[in-house]
Amino acid sequence: MKSQSNMSFQDAVRGFMAGDFSRLAPLFDTPSDGLPCPVINWYEEGLFGSEPQALAEAFTCACFNGYTHVVEYFLARGINPSGGINTGLNAFHWAANRGQLKIVEILIQNNAPLETLNMYHGTVLGCTVWSAIHEPKPDQVRVIEALLKAGADVSAVEYPSGDDRIDELLKRYGATR
Repeated sequence: MKSQSNMSFQDAVRGFMAGDFSRLAPLFDTPSDGLPCPVINWYEEGLFGSEPQALAEAFTCACFNGYTHVVEYFLARGINPSGGINTGLNAFHWAANRGQLKIVEILIQNNAPLETLNMYHGTVLGCTVWSAIHEPKPDQVRVIEALLKAGADVSAVEYPSGDDRIDELLKRYGATR
């Protein structure tokens, strides 16, 4: 079956498994006819039934790209809020890395583990602080604060970070040299 973007399910699976999340973003857009997006259609058709790893990566892709409606849809159906980690970062790491504040808040509400390590041995907070310094995106400082409020371990972060705003926030939550 082809989606509105003419991508087959198997092409999408290959893309999810390769972490080609930016290119796959159109698969999460709601068509103008009001029907579900291609990824939700494929789920409802049962195509992910034989591809559980691809489903976890599709969830991670939705978190990466900030598709709140898809994230909520899959969480309501019991998907693991950590998603897949085929890229070395899980759904929570990617949402935080990309400054997807609303997604981060949803994942916190759904008890996604804060201290899961990525391939660089960084927690979600550590990944976000690194990203805010090296790959700044809007809302990353607010994401850092949301993670700290949720109980993320401030000692898992290199402090001082070199950014005064971030360092003040980390210090407020107990960071020491």
